[in-house]
Amino acid sequence: MATSNQQQHLLIFARLPELGQVKTRLAQSIGDEAALAVYRELLVSTRTAADGFGGQKIVWLTPPASVALTPETVAAEWPEYTWQRQPSGDLGGKMQFAFAHSFTAGAAFVVIIGTDCPDLSTALLSQAFELLATHDVVVGPAADGGYYLLGMNALHQDLFQNKTWSTASVLPDTLADAARLGLQVAHLPTLHDVDTADDLAVWRTAEKQAK
Repeated sequence: MATSNQQQHLLIFARLPELGQVKTRLAQSIGDEAALAVYRELLVSTRTAADGFGGQKIVWLTPPASVALTPETVAAEWPEYTWQRQPSGDLGGKMQFAFAHSFTAGAAFVVIIGTDCPDLSTALLSQAFELLATHDVVVGPAADGGYYLLGMNALHQDLFQNKTWSTASVLPDTLADAARLGLQVAHLPTLHDVDTADDLAVWRTAEKQAK
């Protein structure tokens, strides 16, 4: 059965760009100001990919440390996007809550992304939603062992539980849960996240080669 754009929800987990509050692992190598500049670049690339998507777009924001989370501050970075405040808890609990929120609101297909993957594109987002018409789950594997995208056409809570987040075990453990549940999983191409100085070097090298 065909789904309308209103039934396709793209969830974006993000932070407002604040000095010392973003890309903290990267900042350990290049400093807070340079890490903030990189994060701003990643926000632009993420918004560019998401802007081309025609469904519902909800930004789930981590409460900032020093800037009030208001419609005005959100609109400065995410104009015309719907937004929600991330709940407390670990990453798995937060994602589970966001997925549940969308399915309760009537979504048929839900896809979540972060702001760490500069190679994410509108075409890949469209492909993810198309795959959910024939698969239970879609994953975009990240080269570091996690994933840059996860999509579902129903809420499968096990995929968010008992994970050691931000480690190389996340994707294998997620796929193991999906197999145990008998879910059909589609895979997008493996891409690189930018979390560390090594990741940043890979991205910059790819940028130079693309010119």
